[in-house]
Amino acid sequence: MDTIAEAPRTRGRYRDDPDALRSLVREDAVHRDVYVSGEVFELEMERLWSRTWVYVGHDSQVPKAGDYATADVAGRPVVLVRGEDGQVRVLMNRCAHKGAKLVSEASGNMGRFFRCPYHAWAYDLDGAVRAIPLKSGYEGTGFAHTEAARGLSAPAAVAVHRGFVFARLAGEGPSFDDWAGPMRAVIDAIADRSPRGTLRVVGAPIRSTFRANWKMYLENINDTVHPPATHPSVTESASAVWAGRPADAPKPMAMQQLLPFGSGWTFFERMGGRVLPGGHSVLGTQSSIHASYEGLEGYAAALAAAHGEARAREVLSFAPQNAVLYPSVSMKGMPQAIRVIRPLAPDLTAIEAWAFQPDDAPDALGRRAVMYNRLVFSPMSPLAHDDLHVFETIQQALRADGNPWVSLARGLRDPERDGEVAEVGGTDERLIRNQFRAWAAAMADAPAA
Repeated sequence: MDTIAEAPRTRGRYRDDPDALRSLVREDAVHRDVYVSGEVFELEMERLWSRTWVYVGHDSQVPKAGDYATADVAGRPVVLVRGEDGQVRVLMNRCAHKGAKLVSEASGNMGRFFRCPYHAWAYDLDGAVRAIPLKSGYEGTGFAHTEAARGLSAPAAVAVHRGFVFARLAGEGPSFDDWAGPMRAVIDAIADRSPRGTLRVVGAPIRSTFRANWKMYLENINDTVHPPATHPSVTESASAVWAGRPADAPKPMAMQQLLPFGSGWTFFERMGGRVLPGGHSVLGTQSSIHASYEGLEGYAAALAAAHGEARAREVLSFAPQNAVLYPSVSMKGMPQAIRVIRPLAPDLTAIEAWAFQPDDAPDALGRRAVMYNRLVFSPMSPLAHDDLHVFETIQQALRADGNPWVSLARGLRDPERDGEVAEVGGTDERLIRNQFRAWAAAMADAPAA
């Protein structure tokens, strides 16, 4: 079974001039070409997205042998599948014969093998060739020694951590443990919201596509200055609905989730953040808009019985605003929800919002996650609508003449070193500058010819 082959490389200004590429990221700003240049996007797919660990899916999406789920990783179609041996694998969703997609649906069950819809080539669930129509026609052709005879291609490396499946397309790149580092503990804390220590996807994902660069969305995840400016209509509407209620009145789940967006800049600054190596970060180390959710009867006791009192307190107190595993996924501990970023073009990005139910925990936790995704991440949500509108107008306006730089200077005082762990305020743009340091390091590291 082959790993993926490297795509042909075009020539251009940035590929041929490393200094020009490095000049796109300054200490206090980034050049607009990081958002609008097609050549830069191609280099991103080659040097960053193909050589780092990208989120594929969750093993609960494929509970039975033959179950599959499709995804896009760095522009390549992949399929997550559970084999007859119970193992979860990631394969390229491309027939080894003529290149047709093996499956086009988002998910389903293949039975005991894949069958290409174009010429009926069949493959076992591990990617090995199972059957070829008119096979005698290949006798004496040397076919047995070709790439097609080896079956389906696969990413160079796949890792499963607490049910979350990641893949690295290229052969060169960090190990999963080296890449994830302290972010493994973030995944552990989310998984340990289940007394059993396992999660399962609940409901269908919310998928949306917008016409802007993927980095805008990722930056916005760590941008706490925008909510009071961008979302006043949402918070004003929620406040109007809840006006006049007693202070001690139980809040419906929707009110618990929407009202905190009206918190002012002082609240968001005090939220705190942690900058971690490799572009990773945790926003909301001191508090977050999720920290005030009402408890569920018996849940804390069940966690303590399963994990011990100390671990239960640790898990329940971990409710960050967003935890970014750079560059592809942002996770929330409470509610158990993640957003996955899928870059499609310089000005086209797909977003997936997934909700999880902790096993052996109250069903209200899963309902809370589903409702949050619908209220906040659905393209029909006024919150998401506000954000996506701004992203698309930024993408358009960046092509305007004049100043070509996007400022990231807020909080820039002390020398900031690559790979340094630092505690910052919740409104500090160091959280975003950290992403661009990781971006610049990956882009400057050209693959061997």
